[in-house]
Amino acid sequence: MVKKPPGSKSSKPPPRGSTPVAAQPVTEAPSAEETKAQQRLLNIFSDTFREVLNASDFATILQRVKQALFNRAFESAFSSQQFLEVYAARWSPARALCYSRILGQISEHIAPLQLRNAAVEEDEVERGRASPTVDLEGSEQPDEPQQARLRVLAIGGAAAEIVAFGEYLRCAGTGVAGDLILLDTGPWGEVVSKLHSGLTTIPTLSRYASAAAKAANAALVSPSTRLQSTFVQQDILQLDGPGLVKILGETPLLVTLLFTLNELYTSGGIKLTTAFLRTLTTTIPVGSLLLVVDSPGSYSEAAVGKEAKKYPMQWLLDHTLLQADKLPPEGCIWEKLESHDSIWFRLTEGLRYPIELQDMRYQMHLYRAGPRSSD
Repeated sequence: MVKKPPGSKSSKPPPRGSTPVAAQPVTEAPSAEETKAQQRLLNIFSDTFREVLNASDFATILQRVKQALFNRAFESAFSSQQFLEVYAARWSPARALCYSRILGQISEHIAPLQLRNAAVEEDEVERGRASPTVDLEGSEQPDEPQQARLRVLAIGGAAAEIVAFGEYLRCAGTGVAGDLILLDTGPWGEVVSKLHSGLTTIPTLSRYASAAAKAANAALVSPSTRLQSTFVQQDILQLDGPGLVKILGETPLLVTLLFTLNELYTSGGIKLTTAFLRTLTTTIPVGSLLLVVDSPGSYSEAAVGKEAKKYPMQWLLDHTLLQADKLPPEGCIWEKLESHDSIWFRLTEGLRYPIELQDMRYQMHLYRAGPRSSD
């Protein structure tokens, strides 16, 4: 059982977020097919981190990670591979399920980004227009050289994002492949590589598995070359315009800030985070999407004269992206496609995972980068 008992208080996973505000919960009952898909994602986490979850010191290490996150000592919390894997095994599964649902719900907006181009050339990888794949032995060659490809940049992304993206590719079908760049300040490369393998490798079944189970057994993403991923350890607030251009490339893509933006406002400050959003505005290819998901009611504090004032994250975001007089003289014009102040994601009864997971609540905002009238 992964859910907390009904009526129990929902726990938000650290390190990003803030105190929720009162709101009417929004829920959707998952279909039997979605529940089955969610269990497959949980299986990928439990298989990938089986040794971590079964370790005798798991609870002790988890408590140390929790304490470090509570103290906002992120370097300590992510100081070792063991800490990173404990974090990924504990908090990433529920988020991956939530993110995969969000991607499915906005698939009509994502679909136009799936460009059916010829095979990516080597210089495109070098210039940042596409990400190099994680090197996996025995990977198959793509069936179609003109496969539709979706490019994604997940800022502050790692374990939950790659699994959710893998599920999106599964749902999109074999005609769609994806290039995913995950960028974060922590050293998540090995965790990402392990989950990439879990997404693209056929699971090992019990010797007692039924003939039907064996016949249906397959990797979540197949062939493996449909999913290309790379991890970049970088502070996005320290990345200049040319550096961001290299990562964004020249064709439309999906950029995500999943439980990341409020942390940027809080840790990096409103000034630096606003500067990043303005740089993104001037460098992102027209037609791209920006998906922001965070804790509902997130606030960030800034000094105004001698006094400190708190601003809602959503207000700061809209103030930067949607007010024409606040935009840089060059770059795109943002259009808000969807906005939700508070949505509940509730785990389905009957899902299996070695440890308890919690429901989560979030706000979601989706923007599209459009051309200026003179473009």
